[in-house]
Amino acid sequence: MDRQVSYIVAVISDFAERFCLSNPQAYRYLARYKGIDFLLEFYDVEHTLSFEDVVADVALYCRNNGGALA
Repeated sequence: MDRQVSYIVAVISDFAERFCLSNPQAYRYLARYKGIDFLLEFYDVEHTLSFEDVVADVALYCRNNGGALA
């Protein structure tokens, strides 16, 4: 579980940087649009990808759940 938490924190940071958000803003967005749930559910696959790919995957997932960031 510690690895998952560390991984998700890193993804939140990269997501924030990609979309010019603060880390708390990125966390709230990902939590609201189910991005955190996505990262937990698909950790076994997503952690094998580059952070760039993971950020793109989670952004798409959030858009599919009502998020507006593109």
